[in-house]
Amino acid sequence: MQVLSSPLTNTPNRLTLWANLVSVYILWGSTYLFIHFMTEQMPPLYMVSMRYIVAGTILYTYARLTGTPRATRVEWQSAGIIGIILLAISNGCLSLGLQYIPSGMAALLGGLLPVFLLTLNWVSFGRQRPTNLALAGLIVGLVGIYFLIKPDKFQGAGGANANLVGASLIAFGNFSWAIGTLMTPRVSLPSGTISTGIQMIVSGFVLLPVSLIIEPVSLFSIFDAPAKAIGSMFYLVIFGSIIGFSSYAWLARNAAPQLLSTYAFVNPVVAMLLGTLFAGEIFSSQSLIGAAIALVGVILITLGRK
Repeated sequence: MQVLSSPLTNTPNRLTLWANLVSVYILWGSTYLFIHFMTEQMPPLYMVSMRYIVAGTILYTYARLTGTPRATRVEWQSAGIIGIILLAISNGCLSLGLQYIPSGMAALLGGLLPVFLLTLNWVSFGRQRPTNLALAGLIVGLVGIYFLIKPDKFQGAGGANANLVGASLIAFGNFSWAIGTLMTPRVSLPSGTISTGIQMIVSGFVLLPVSLIIEPVSLFSIFDAPAKAIGSMFYLVIFGSIIGFSSYAWLARNAAPQLLSTYAFVNPVVAMLLGTLFAGEIFSSQSLIGAAIALVGVILITLGRK
C-alpha cells in the first residue's frame, strides 16, 4: 500500500522524496521498541515470520485487487531473493540481537549501515566514490554514534558477552541489509507494492520453518501470544512493514545510496527517545550530544550526495 510513492522518474518529486524519507526516519525509529515489545515474551523468529506473512499477504492482495499485473517467475525469484536478504536475514538478526541488548543500543548500531552502503557501492556495486562532503558526513555521523554507544550504562542483561553477541548479530544484519539495498535497483522486480508483498511473503515463509525447528513454538502459537505482543505485531505490520518498508523500497529505487543511508543516523535518536520513555532505557547527556553530532552527519551526507 505504497501511499507515499509516485511513478518512477529519473528526477523524483522532491516532496515525495522527503515524505518517504520522513516515513523511514520516524516509523522505523519506533520499530526497535515495538520489536522489543513483540518478542519479550514470544520467540523472536516466530513473531517476525508472522509479521511478514500477514503484512506481505495484505500488500500482495491489495496490489492484485487494484489491478497490478501478476509477477512473472523471474520477478518472483528476484523479489524473493531481495526479501530473504533484506528481511529474513537482516531483521531476523535484529530480532535475535534484541534478546541481548537494549533497543536503543540496537538502533545505535544501525550507524554501521552507512559504512557498508557507501563502501560496497564504492568497491563493488557502483564503483562510485562518495563525494568528500559525504565522506566527511559519514565520519561525523560515526563519531556521533560512538558517543551514543559509549555510555557504560547501556549494558545488556548478560553483561559483556551478551553485548558482543547482540552487537555481532546487529552488525551482520546491517551488512545483509546493505547488500539487499544495493541489489534492489539491479534486478528485475515487479511494480513497487506487489514487489514488497512478495519480499515479505517469501521472507516470512523462509523464517517460519527455521523458527519451528529451533524455537519452542508450534504453527499456531500465535493464538497463545499475549495482547502486548499481538498489538506490537500489528503496529509493525501497518507502520513498520506496509508504510515504512514501502517507503524504503521506493527510496532504494529512486534515491542515491548516500541519501538513503542517512536514516541510520536518525533512527537511533528516535529509538533512544522512545526506549527512554517507554522501556526504561537510559538516555544520558552524553547520548544527547552524540545524537546532535549524528544529525550533523545526516546533513553533511545529504548535502554531499551526487
